[in-house]
Amino acid sequence: MLPIVRSISSLLTAVALLMLGSGMLSTLVGVRLTATGVGPVAIGFVMAAYYAGLTAGSLFGYRVIAKVGHIRAFAAFASVFSAATLGHALYLSLPLWAVLRLAEGFCMAGLFMCIESWLNDRATSRTRGQMLSLYMITLYGAMAVGQQLLNLDDPTGMLRFIAISMLTSLALVPVALTRKAPPLLPDIASFGIRRLYEASPLGIFGTFVSGIVTGAIYGLAPVYGTQQGFGTAGTALFMTVIILGGVALQWPLGKLSDVFDRRSVIIALSAATAAASVGMITASEMGGDLMLMLVAALFGGLSFTLYPVCVAHTNDHIDKAELVQASGGLILSYSVGATLGPLAGSAVMSVLGGPGLFAFTGAGAAAAVVFGLYRTVKRAAPPSEAQGPFRSLPRTTPVAAPLDPRGEDEPQFSLDLPESPPGGRHAAE
Repeated sequence: MLPIVRSISSLLTAVALLMLGSGMLSTLVGVRLTATGVGPVAIGFVMAAYYAGLTAGSLFGYRVIAKVGHIRAFAAFASVFSAATLGHALYLSLPLWAVLRLAEGFCMAGLFMCIESWLNDRATSRTRGQMLSLYMITLYGAMAVGQQLLNLDDPTGMLRFIAISMLTSLALVPVALTRKAPPLLPDIASFGIRRLYEASPLGIFGTFVSGIVTGAIYGLAPVYGTQQGFGTAGTALFMTVIILGGVALQWPLGKLSDVFDRRSVIIALSAATAAASVGMITASEMGGDLMLMLVAALFGGLSFTLYPVCVAHTNDHIDKAELVQASGGLILSYSVGATLGPLAGSAVMSVLGGPGLFAFTGAGAAAAVVFGLYRTVKRAAPPSEAQGPFRSLPRTTPVAAPLDPRGEDEPQFSLDLPESPPGGRHAAE
């Protein structure tokens, strides 16, 4: 493991610095807007703009990388993200902040593409799974720790934004100083949503619901924490607990799907997420901090596991050679859900108050239960030997897909722009 860490240490350092800052930015934006009296619906639009940008970046950011190369593209994306972060500190305007979040989402997708294609280039069939695990641990671990930067003493309201900008700028250093040759960008032509739905209706619906739930949580949980009177430190702890719970429970819960029919596991996860949502509402009313944090950790673990299990279920219904292409459509489905989640969730919160966030996530999870039960009637489960092994995956860009060892026999492709389809190689075909 140590040689693998050394071989990608610069990339992991860049990821850690990026997520320490950007992981807290969404929380900070939600807290600041709520503190200034902005309503949940308006906040939902600002938060949705980030995921809209992330989706657009996943589809079109590769064009920037293809034209100028990985290092220059990484520098450009990081610089724009850093400048946009400082823009929040200069002037509070909802349209401006929505544009800034849109730009930040696009740039973050581009940064992920650069890093993930570098990881793909350095991975071998023997190290692919370990690299993916290290990447996941660094990504979500730094995001969880970064929430604590919210506790910085910031009487002017600018220090936290400056800290995020500094961390993003520092992430440039290990990439700019790398002596490795820039990699070729993998050719990830995505399956269309319709084709994926025909292969696995529950898989594509489940990734969409996962996007709705997690998008609402990332975007609106800070609003919930502020409205509930957690304070800055309490809101930071609340977000950290949810993220760490999501990381801790993914592997053990996901491994259950290797033993049982994955549809049953998806239904059970969805039902448990709905129950945990009710538990969050109950804990909010009871007012016990310890109980609330315990339920929050459980909620994070259940809701964050839904996406990789749905991906595994979809992969059970397609050829191994098609796993990489399928990932693009699955991430697009997730991203659309993540864009809609803050919009719809904020509307519910405007009617029901802070706990309305979990009424919304509970309703989304319940919809997955109903659809899952319907699918069990429509199609028989695949034999157990046809199920591939579970693998926890990041919800970033399709470029991360070749790191999945389940598709390691898939040949690697380089980017060849003259043969790209009109809609772009990341566009749904």
